Amino acid sequence: MAYRKHTYYFQNSIEHAYKFAGRIGAKGEHRAKRKKPTPETVKRQNQINKENKYRHLLKANFLPGDCWVTLKYPAGTRKSMDAVKQDLALFDKRMRRDYAAHGEKWKWIRRVEIGKRGGIHIHLICNRIWNTELLIAKNWPGLSHHSEPVRDEEGFGQLASYLCKPLPEELEQESIFDPEEIKRASSLSSSRNLVRPEPEKKAYVRRTMKKIITDGPVARPGYYIDKKSIRIGINQVTGYSYVYYTEVKIQQTKRVIRAPGDDWPKLHRCNERKRRKCRK
Repeated sequence: MAYRKHTYYFQNSIEHAYKFAGRIGAKGEHRAKRKKPTPETVKRQNQINKENKYRHLLKANFLPGDCWVTLKYPAGTRKSMDAVKQDLALFDKRMRRDYAAHGEKWKWIRRVEIGKRGGIHIHLICNRIWNTELLIAKNWPGLSHHSEPVRDEEGFGQLASYLCKPLPEELEQESIFDPEEIKRASSLSSSRNLVRPEPEKKAYVRRTMKKIITDGPVARPGYYIDKKSIRIGINQVTGYSYVYYTEVKIQQTKRVIRAPGDDWPKLHRCNERKRRKCRK
């Protein structure tokens, strides 16, 4: 049976997606009979596609060590979505200016979220430079924020799920905002300078997935298989079988922060001499 393979390459991981017209790799089997999907099935599949899209976007543009930020307003503040949009536009303008002054580009993905009591806060991931937290504190009109680093490669999958999570039903039913404002709050936005990853595509014929199903995927040197990433099944919408898994780099690349005035090549050579001396 023919099958297609999509491979996404990132700095710290490689994602593999096999889709084929057979039943979990059994030779001679045919594509499962396609049934009319229920609204719940379509909704679930759309959610999976959305999380995959933003996980890839996060991995292609950010590294462990970058900033996961929550921008807040003082307690009791109630703003319209238009006012929040104006605050964010001013914030972006200031951050772009300050990052450019340091020779860096301001990159971000964010979502506006409405709390249970109607308060608004913004979740944001951005690339870190040496004084990112200071710049956020200076430039955010809301005067309050919380920041923490992304710790490892697995964190991007968790962030994608959080950013893409559906709105609570009670918010849609009881919110003080109108439906259009709620819809705008649930959507994600990003800076235009992000890399939009595309997979490497390959098509195979007269091959089966039996080996990968029975023996499991094998990692290349320097990587390990993320066991939690392995998914095998049949897509209820398309009727095609699939196998997904991720290889994760053992020694992960992290965000390198250089303070102003650092002579990076000189510092690197100095550290290399120290390591050689220790080996002796």
